[in-house]
Amino acid sequence: MSQPWLPPDGVTRTSDVITVSAGMFKGGEFRCPAADALKTRGYHTTDPVPRRRERLEHFALGPFMAACDIRSGPAGSSPRTRTGPLHDGLRTWSEHGVQMYESAFPLDPERPLHEVPEPWTYRYRPSGPDPRDAQEYRLTVWGRCLASPDGAYRELRLPVHRLRDLPPDGFTAAVALVLAEGAPGPPPEHVRIVEFALFDGRTRELFAGSREEARARYREHGPAALAGVLDGREYRPGSACGGCPYLSVCPALRTAPGLLGIEAHDRPRRTWSVTSGRAYRACPARDHMRRLHLPTADSVEREVTAERGRALHAYLAERHAHGSPRPCTVEVPEEWVPQGFDLPSDERALGALLLRRHAAVCPLRYVGDGTDVRTEPRVVRHDTTADVVVLAAPDLLYRDAGSWVWRETKTSVTDRRSDRPLLERYPQLALAVVLIARGDLGGEPFRARVELEVLRPGGADLEIIDPFAPANRVTAEKVLRAMVADWHGDDQYAARPGRSCERCEVARWCTASSVSEAAA
Repeated sequence: MSQPWLPPDGVTRTSDVITVSAGMFKGGEFRCPAADALKTRGYHTTDPVPRRRERLEHFALGPFMAACDIRSGPAGSSPRTRTGPLHDGLRTWSEHGVQMYESAFPLDPERPLHEVPEPWTYRYRPSGPDPRDAQEYRLTVWGRCLASPDGAYRELRLPVHRLRDLPPDGFTAAVALVLAEGAPGPPPEHVRIVEFALFDGRTRELFAGSREEARARYREHGPAALAGVLDGREYRPGSACGGCPYLSVCPALRTAPGLLGIEAHDRPRRTWSVTSGRAYRACPARDHMRRLHLPTADSVEREVTAERGRALHAYLAERHAHGSPRPCTVEVPEEWVPQGFDLPSDERALGALLLRRHAAVCPLRYVGDGTDVRTEPRVVRHDTTADVVVLAAPDLLYRDAGSWVWRETKTSVTDRRSDRPLLERYPQLALAVVLIARGDLGGEPFRARVELEVLRPGGADLEIIDPFAPANRVTAEKVLRAMVADWHGDDQYAARPGRSCERCEVARWCTASSVSEAAA
């Protein structure tokens, strides 16, 4: 028998109406199932803590929707979608998206469609006692809602950045039901769901059919998907924690007061990682546009050296996580490149050589069984002093005689060594030092350490850092404070044009950059 769904301590249910937005059916690693379930059921924290809002708009599709509201409404009307002030990059991106939308959906005099003033909502009232104590269920959709003049045809256009993998069947089924049965307006005869990519104007039809076909699609895929949303139990700390209203009562998110060495002073809650810290240090606008998930230039993002590094990490992650832990050997398959990576023959050969070098320093030589290995684990901590959710993903955590070891793996095409201090060159090592020194990872401190593995053509270097050495901890804390301090107080993310523009993956959306390379 399955365990009953229970809310965490510290929340109160304030509504007997269950409301599910269609986006929750998409799931994915960036959503928290437990938070979605709490939200749908109408729970709020007993003692809510007021939070300061960001000055700039942080929803990348909001300005596009607002522009479409103005475009489709009466002259002088205000947009239904409310947005804050726009960053230069978001403004450029939104203007581009509107142009793509107008090109993808030109006016058709033979089949005129108008935008409906209110998105459709499907409502259902249980006829008897409900297991979730709900008086009513509501399903809502978001996007551009259009209908024929007589209401017999409905179309939902879903804006996305780019067309990626198809959404889950449960998502399409739920949206189809809302279009077929939702109010306001008379029931339609036919409905259509289409995705639209703001980046290049491409469209993809997800569903087109009669009202009955839409209902049949929901009967096939919808109920199980709905139950999965409403009964979600997994607390999944990560990027979603930044805006989560249940953060203070989350049983899975660990706190780490003072981790970053700064104080909040009435700042918006944010998320931070070493990757975003590097981007901000190069250019604040770059970090902001990356956080908005604006499309990046493949020529930079998938540059061959970076792609080889990611392929190596993917191979090692799969190898280390597969079955009983066995140390890697020099026997590397000829076709070692994981699916999804495209490397030329010389890079494949170089990658195989580097993987053979790894065998000499493979950490699996020290572990007892699979419980001693964590491959690319998600390490998330809430620095309550700074009100920042810190995100990290070590290449490997492994246990050596009861002590946790944090291993990072890097590659180099040369055998030259840098004289720059390791903790400054690789800030993720600084974060690891501070976390281990604080006892944050648990385990025995006796052999706890931070390791840097650098794979070179001539061999593998293994640097070992003692997190309990006072000099190392002081340096690590200094590195973290230096990376976070300016970012923590920044509300504008002004561009910093310079040489880094040439290697900026989001330069296309920045008017301050001299780089005009397409983000293909």
